[in-house]
Amino acid sequence: MSDDRTPESTVENTPGQGRTPEAERIEPAAPDEFGLVQVWWGDGKGKTTAALGMGMRAAGHGYRVHMLQFMKGGASSVDAVRGEYNAIAALPGISYENLGHYGWHGMEDGSEEADHEAEAQAGLERARELVEAADEADLAEPIDLDAEPEAGMHMLILDEILYAADRGLLSEGDVHELIDAKPDDLELVLSGSHTEPAYLEDRADLITNVRKMKHPIDEGQRARRGTEF
Repeated sequence: MSDDRTPESTVENTPGQGRTPEAERIEPAAPDEFGLVQVWWGDGKGKTTAALGMGMRAAGHGYRVHMLQFMKGGASSVDAVRGEYNAIAALPGISYENLGHYGWHGMEDGSEEADHEAEAQAGLERARELVEAADEADLAEPIDLDAEPEAGMHMLILDEILYAADRGLLSEGDVHELIDAKPDDLELVLSGSHTEPAYLEDRADLITNVRKMKHPIDEGQRARRGTEF
């Protein structure tokens, strides 16, 4: 089969003009096109991983990123310190906090259900504070990479908030209020829940269903260091 394209035109049409990108020093910067609401849900593995991957990518461009985890539990094989926490601590521009404890609501894992509800409410209040901080910041300008989240952020990840809403620890209206209160330039990422969050269809710009086709947990595989935590 003939190909009318010349090598020159092929290179010209290749992103980066055919050059291999090189890592650059991370300096504080501000995004040009942030402001969408992203939703990651489904029964498959990888929702938090996807959110963290975007956070890492944004931080690599010098944007300020913060992740608030509403609950992050797991089986007894999961360590109290997760690999992503260590990695975040080593990266400039991205930070996290966890207001839940290890254990899952409704799973009879020894954790107290009342504690889950109280911590979810505390997470909601903290999320409101973070959204307000972003609203008060000038997101068109760089934010110091070491700044506290109270100084604002360009991307806010609310990990497992959809799970908390699905379990009735928060209301759908609570999630709506956070979205409605966010400033236009804040990229808001919501993750969690095995149940479709239909209540977000009209408020989210991106909704991804992470589906499970096969998972080793069904065959008794325990959570593994470096993949699940």
